[in-house]
Amino acid sequence: MQPRTPKIGRPARLSHELIVATAMQSDLATLTMRELAGRLGVSHSALYRWVADRDQLLDLISETMVERILPEGEPTEDSWRDWLAELAWSMHDQFLAVPGYATHVARPHRHNAASFARLRDRVVGAFRAAGCDETAAEQSWIVYGLSVVQWVGAVESAGELHGLAPRFDLFLDVLLRGLPVRPSPGRPRPPA
Repeated sequence: MQPRTPKIGRPARLSHELIVATAMQSDLATLTMRELAGRLGVSHSALYRWVADRDQLLDLISETMVERILPEGEPTEDSWRDWLAELAWSMHDQFLAVPGYATHVARPHRHNAASFARLRDRVVGAFRAAGCDETAAEQSWIVYGLSVVQWVGAVESAGELHGLAPRFDLFLDVLLRGLPVRPSPGRPRPPA
């Protein structure tokens, strides 16, 4: 097979990395694709050759965020709680560093399947390292993920907490002491 001859012409002015970096310097709650194109110094149509729509842009941002927040190394029986604390602090710091991102992820929306699965699998792995069976690990992931994301989203949209947001370290300590989810002892149902 013959090697391909490089294309001749101007080098690309855009890349997914540049688009994401520029978008993350804006308020994602109000950023439009037209505004993003202007910030990049390209036409609206040139941007759409790289990113199909706002949903794809948010998917690319989510991929970047997951890459930034996931701790290195795998959680173990001895390190799972510290690993989850490190992840939560990374979510706190990174999500709040990009205006509008914490609020976006705290609202119901279509998740980037690949980055969401990567995050979910690593957190479930942490709860498995803590000794949970698969069902308890999944339940613990739901409690952990929803709690951290909702707390950070509420802090970003400060009005929801009426200025009374607890310190994140206190919130995280209480959350992690209550996790992982333990099997229910089978409480009796109240009479009908």
